[in-house]
Amino acid sequence: MWRYLFLMPVGVLILMQVGCSAMQERAYELDSVAERNQQLAAEYTQQASGLIHSDPDEAMRLLRLAVEADLFHGPAHNNMGVILLNQGRLYEAAEEFDWARRLMPGHPDPRINLGIALERGGKADDALEAYASAIEVFPGHLPSLQALTRLQVRSGNRTEETNELLREIVHRGDETWREWARLQLRN
Repeated sequence: MWRYLFLMPVGVLILMQVGCSAMQERAYELDSVAERNQQLAAEYTQQASGLIHSDPDEAMRLLRLAVEADLFHGPAHNNMGVILLNQGRLYEAAEEFDWARRLMPGHPDPRINLGIALERGGKADDALEAYASAIEVFPGHLPSLQALTRLQVRSGNRTEETNELLREIVHRGDETWREWARLQLRN
């Protein structure tokens, strides 16, 4: 009886090892078969960019072609998220922005867009984190500062940092943002 109990875990380990190496080989084969056409993906994404607001269905079709050409083309995922966000499909938009965020690690746009989706979905704390991460990857990025500050004020999470951000918006924002920031500083 003891002999069988000892052999059982060894057999399981051997099967796991064989299964893992087979999976690694298959993953390697998939990587070598999958072709990425980054240029084509960029072209489709560029074409779609001009259509996002005027013809979102055609823009989405082009963006799907971009993703087919290169699954790892971050701007295509970000733009797909924008279309989905405009359609009120917040969960799907957030997934696309998360993809884009991972594929574009130094770019603030997917993080801001993710923050907008989270904010619209009632997830203020998560949205604040998304906006803050946009500032982390691109310090001083004005739209990120504005989004973070606006939500801090709106959600009642105002701190001394918020006042510093408001002062920065007064100095760097356009006239609408400057006026808003001045008003918030008076309150």
